[in-house]
Amino acid sequence: MRRVDAEKLYYALELVLSTPTWIVMSLYLVSDLNLSPLQLVLMGTAMEASVFLCEVPTGVVADTYSRRLSLVIGFLGMGTAWLLVGVVSSPVVVIALWALWGVSYTFTSGAYEAWITDEVGVERVPIVFLRGARFTYVGSFVGLFVFVALGVLSLRAAVICSGAVTIAGGLACAFLMPETGFTRRPREARASMFSELKQTAGSGGRYVRAQPLLLLLLGIALIGGTGAEAFDRLKEAHFIRDIGLPTVGDFEPVVWFGALSVVSMVFGFFAVGRLLRRFERTGTAGVAKLLTGATAIVIVGLLVFALTSSAAVAIVALLTVFLINRLTGPLWSIWVNQQITDSSVRATVLSMTGQADAIGQAVGGPVLGGIGNVWGIRAALTTGALVLTPSLALYARALRHGGAEPELEALPAPAET
Repeated sequence: MRRVDAEKLYYALELVLSTPTWIVMSLYLVSDLNLSPLQLVLMGTAMEASVFLCEVPTGVVADTYSRRLSLVIGFLGMGTAWLLVGVVSSPVVVIALWALWGVSYTFTSGAYEAWITDEVGVERVPIVFLRGARFTYVGSFVGLFVFVALGVLSLRAAVICSGAVTIAGGLACAFLMPETGFTRRPREARASMFSELKQTAGSGGRYVRAQPLLLLLLGIALIGGTGAEAFDRLKEAHFIRDIGLPTVGDFEPVVWFGALSVVSMVFGFFAVGRLLRRFERTGTAGVAKLLTGATAIVIVGLLVFALTSSAAVAIVALLTVFLINRLTGPLWSIWVNQQITDSSVRATVLSMTGQADAIGQAVGGPVLGGIGNVWGIRAALTTGALVLTPSLALYARALRHGGAEPELEALPAPAET
C-alpha cells in the first residue's frame, strides 16, 4: 500500500487520536464503577509502574528496529486496553488493564516524536509540533461533542468507542506511515537482539550524561510526575464530591466537564496560534522561559482549585490549568528535541524523560492517594501542587547557565561499554 506524506499523516494522527476523551473515561470510573480515591490513583500507579519498567526498553526498540513498528504495537495495545476497560467492571481487572495501557503507551512514547523529527528534520519540527497541537485541539473539540453526547446515553459505550478509535489509528500507522528518515543498521552489522538493545540503551545513557541540560530535564520530569498524579486522577472526584457542580441547569456531570474542556480548547487553539506566529518570526529561543512561567501559573492554579469552595473559582482555576498544560506539551517536546542531535538515540533519550515522569507518578501516586483517603481529596491536591515547586528551581538553574552545568561537565565521562 502506498505510504502518505509524513507531515500530513502526523497532523491526521493528532486530529484522530485526540478524539477519545479522558473526561468520559474519568467520569465512567467515578460514576459507573464507583472507584475510591485510592483505587483511582492505583490505576495511575499501575500504569506508571509499567511505563517505568518498559519506557527505555521500548524506546530502544524504536531506535534499533523500527519507529513505525513500535507505534503500531503501541496504538493497537492502548486502544485494546481502553476498550476492555469499558467492558469489565472489576476494579482489580481495570487496574491490570491500565497497566497494559501503560506498557503499550511506552511503544509510542519517544518513538512518535522521534519518527516525525527524523522525517521532517530538527529545524522544521518545532513548527510541526505547534501546528500538530492545533489539530489536536480540533480533534479534541469534535471528539468531546461526539463522546459527551454518547456518554449522556451510556458512559460505557463512549469508553468502548474511544478505544476503537485508537485501534484505528494503529491500523493507519501499519498501512500508511512512511519511515524514510530512520536507517536500520544492515543485518550483517548487527549483533544479537539483546546485544543490540543493550548497546542502544548504553549509548542513550551516555548521551544524557554528556548533555547536562538533559539531566535537568530529567529532574523536572521526575518532579512533574510526582506532583501531577493527584490532579490527573482526582479532579473530577473533587468537583463532584467536595465542591459540587454548578446548579445552573440540570446537566449530567459529563456535560459540565465536556463544556469546561471545550472552553479550554477554544482558548488553547488561539493561544497556540499566537505561539506559532511567534516561533515563525523568532525561532525557538525563549522556550525555557515560557515553560518556567507556565509551571508557576499551574502551581498557583492547582492550589486555588484544591482550596476553594466556590464552584466559579474552581472552574476558573481548572480552566487555567487545562490551558497551560495543553500549551506546555508541544513546548516541552520542542525543548527536549533541541538537545538531541544524534538521531540514533533520539527515541531512547525521549523515553528516558518519559521514564523519569513515570517514576515520579509511580512513587507519588500511592502517597497522594493515601493522603486523599485519610485526609481528603483537598489535602491530596494541595500536596501535589506543593510538590511541583522544586521544579521552578531547576528551570531557574537551566536559565541561569543557559543550559550549561559547570559542576556536571566537570565529571568524568562515563566509560564505554
